[in-house]
Amino acid sequence: MADIIIVEDNKEIGTLLCDFIRKENYSVCVAETGERALELYEKYGAKLFVLDIMLPGIDGYAVCSKIRETSNAYIIIASAKSDKESKLNGLNLGADDYIEKPYDLDILMAKIRGVFKRKYAVEEIRDDNLVLNTVNKTLLVDSKAVDVTEKEFDLLQLLIENKNTTLKKEYLFNTIWGSDSESEIQTLTVHIKWLREKIEADPKKPKHILTVWGTGYRYE
Repeated sequence: MADIIIVEDNKEIGTLLCDFIRKENYSVCVAETGERALELYEKYGAKLFVLDIMLPGIDGYAVCSKIRETSNAYIIIASAKSDKESKLNGLNLGADDYIEKPYDLDILMAKIRGVFKRKYAVEEIRDDNLVLNTVNKTLLVDSKAVDVTEKEFDLLQLLIENKNTTLKKEYLFNTIWGSDSESEIQTLTVHIKWLREKIEADPKKPKHILTVWGTGYRYE
């Protein structure tokens, strides 16, 4: 999974921002169109978007809305449109923050660091009877240690971090195994089955990992 996707049609600004962020040791992808941004997101996933509004093809508002259908990734809109209506539109579509261009790179970087510190630098994730330690990738179920593989852990963590959101099979597979993996998407189905056997009271009637037929899976 990429840490950050920058969506910016000005190549010079996109390159500058990418170089600046990479110096902070984040993995970054740059897209010059909304269509390309969604392709990268579908292929690699992302934890945070820096999203321009005025783009060729589909605009940033459409990109924001599409991302929100399947992900709670943090979205910072960075736009020259400074009127109240534009800001409200972006925030109402699901953006988490809205900054005006031209912006100070140091301030943007401070915002990004803050997001990763609050949202992603969590050593322990607790949900119902589950405890995931993200440092050593161990799982407790009802306070008892349960053996999980690295892929099983990463898959469960991704589902929990997107709780109550339906994630497409393709997104889950590409995020955990990588789009260039030699594995087949059926691998995802097998890992879901294994996870249910380890965390569900009745794996045949799961209450946590639910199948959304024709789409993917949702954690509740």
